[in-house]
Amino acid sequence: MLYNELSDEELAELLKKGDHKAFNVIFDRFYGLLFVHACKLLKDHDEAKDVVQELFEKLWNQRETISFERSLSAYLYSSVRNRIINRISHYAVEHKYIDSLKSFIVHDNYFADYRVREGEMRKMIEREISALPAKMKEVFELSRRDYLTYKQIAVKLQISEQTVRMHVKKALRILKPKLSIIAYLFLYFNI
Repeated sequence: MLYNELSDEELAELLKKGDHKAFNVIFDRFYGLLFVHACKLLKDHDEAKDVVQELFEKLWNQRETISFERSLSAYLYSSVRNRIINRISHYAVEHKYIDSLKSFIVHDNYFADYRVREGEMRKMIEREISALPAKMKEVFELSRRDYLTYKQIAVKLQISEQTVRMHVKKALRILKPKLSIIAYLFLYFNI
C-alpha cells in the first residue's frame, strides 16, 4: 500500500486503527503547514513548534476516540487555532497578574520586608524543586533556569525531546499546587 497516495480520510481511518505509517504520513503532510500557520498567529517559533507537537501527541494518544467531523485537515487547523487561543488567553491572564503584582511592589513602602519574604519564598521554592526526582529536576532546571529549549536539553542530556517535554510537564504538575499554596501564604499572610 502506498500511504502517500491515500486521501486524508483514508489516512484518518488507518490512524484510528493504530497504523503508525498512516500517522507518519499525516505528520509529514501537515506538520509544516500547521507550523507556518501557528507561527503567523503566535509570532514565536518555539511556541508554534510546541503547539503543533502537542497537537500531534494528542492526535496519536487519542486516535481511537477523536472524531473528524468535517475532515482531517479541518480538525487539525481548528485544533491548532483553539490551542493558540487558549495559550493567548492564559498569557493575557498571567500578564495581567504579573502587571498587578509589579504595581503592588512599586508602591510597597516595605521594600526591605518584601526582599526578606522574597528570599524566604525562593528558599521554599528551591526546596520543592530539590524534592523532584533527579532527572526531572535536572531537565526542569535546564528549561526554567537556563532557558534552554527542549531540543537543546535533549541534545545535552542525550534523551528525546518527548522525554524532556514529559519531565517538564510532570514537574509542573507536581510543583504548581505546592507553589500556589506558598504564593498564597506569602501574599495574604505576609509570612
